[in-house]
Amino acid sequence: MSKTIRQRASDLEKKRKDSDKSLGSDNDLENLVISQECYRKYGMKLKKVELAAKSRAELLQTLSDANVEISNLIASLGDKSYKSIPDKTSGTIKEQLSAIAPALEQLWQQKEKRVQEFSGVQSQIQKICEEIAGGLSNGPLVVDESDLSLKRLDEYKSKLQELHKEKSDRLNKVLEFVITVHDLCAVLGLDFLSTVTEVHPSLAEVYVQNKSISNETLLRLVETVLTLKEDKNQRLKKLQELAAQLTDLWNLMDTPDEKKQPFDHVTCNMSASVHEVTVSGALALDLIAQAEVEVDRLDKLKASRMKEIAFKKQTKLEEIYARAHIEIKPEVVRERIMSLVDSGNTEPAELLAQMDSEIAKAKEEAFSRKEILDRVEKWMSACEEESWLEDYNLNRYNASRGAHLNLKRAEKARILVSKITAIVDTLVAKTWAWEEDKGMSFEYDGVPLLAVLDEYTILRQEREEEKRRQKPHTEQDSAFGSKPNPARPISAKKHVGTSLTIRRLSMNGNKSKRDSFNKPTSPSNLGAVAKKDAAASSVVASS
Repeated sequence: MSKTIRQRASDLEKKRKDSDKSLGSDNDLENLVISQECYRKYGMKLKKVELAAKSRAELLQTLSDANVEISNLIASLGDKSYKSIPDKTSGTIKEQLSAIAPALEQLWQQKEKRVQEFSGVQSQIQKICEEIAGGLSNGPLVVDESDLSLKRLDEYKSKLQELHKEKSDRLNKVLEFVITVHDLCAVLGLDFLSTVTEVHPSLAEVYVQNKSISNETLLRLVETVLTLKEDKNQRLKKLQELAAQLTDLWNLMDTPDEKKQPFDHVTCNMSASVHEVTVSGALALDLIAQAEVEVDRLDKLKASRMKEIAFKKQTKLEEIYARAHIEIKPEVVRERIMSLVDSGNTEPAELLAQMDSEIAKAKEEAFSRKEILDRVEKWMSACEEESWLEDYNLNRYNASRGAHLNLKRAEKARILVSKITAIVDTLVAKTWAWEEDKGMSFEYDGVPLLAVLDEYTILRQEREEEKRRQKPHTEQDSAFGSKPNPARPISAKKHVGTSLTIRRLSMNGNKSKRDSFNKPTSPSNLGAVAKKDAAASSVVASS
């Protein structure tokens, strides 16, 4: 239509130009006016048509833009099955726009709501991430509006849930570390608040949720706990060393319990493990300093009482040798101790350390002799029972009180006496083995034990031979009805054989007990060993 109007207007314009060329009459002028009026009216019509066409084109563009916007919103929201959009392609453009406008508005509202949800979730995620990172900002929050689907929202919510769990776990770890720091500070006597404030100021706050959970805070907490634990180990080790020194000094100087009591909090942890020390202030620096002062004081006191302490150690050493039946002479050692202490040429600590070493060696030597000494005691006990049994056999026909008890003892004594030979053989074998291992003679109160055992064996054989010789006479007396004389021993030599050896050992044992407080420290270091006179032993044996 607009094309036809334009054609007519073009024809009129052409005629007007032709008329201008041939103008010359009134009719031509009138025709010109008419043609101009027609041109004006057709021009106005043309403008209206152009405006309508332009308006229609704009409406079509708006409708197209609305449809594209709806498609984009549906794609962004991820709801491809959206049912609120009317499927209307007929009617005027305005009717079509009016039909889809509500759906478009609804989609816009839904998008705004979805953006708010994304923003809320992402802001929480960003906040927790910043807390974990130690407050480092990741920049302004930007919501990607190209994907606002529920699937994407659920992914963010899942991530947020994981971050909440991680935050909870981190917070629990922080609280555990804080509690550990509190306990360690209590034991070490340190200020807890200042310690955790150095790690992070928020750790000193009461409200739990305000505490820092950053990687740096956790790392510094771990370092603080390790440092405090190392301090605890070092202090406990130092305190235990001081406690051991205090105990040794107290034992040396016989310190009364009332003077030890102020340091019970020190000695109570002497054998405790690091995990067992939980009392508040148990490892405080002032407590350790107090113990150090006391150790220094006792060390100085020990120096002034060195002679008394040294003699006490020497007495202990002599008692060990006495129990082990090792015969020594103590006079030389005691004189040497007095001269060393009086001269002041020897450090007290060195002298005591040397004596402690000798005591340790004496204990070790006594332990190596224990098995043999136990068998010697068993042998001597069996010999005593044998002697008693002989006396009992001589007087068994005399009625006396407690005869039934003696009868029971006699039965046990016979069993024990029957084992004497085996006891002696075993004792000889053990002694030989000991001497082979040590490369030295085993002496019992200064007498070689093997020599004593050999002497005892010879005397026992002689006694057995004497018994066999007297047996026919005993049987002859019994045949004539005579009774043994209780006042007459069966064999004088028999008694001598058994009792001589025992008596010599017993005499040496008594002598060692009398001399137990007069022995030197060691046969090799602190005094010469006084050996028994072999000639005197021979005299005793022959007598």
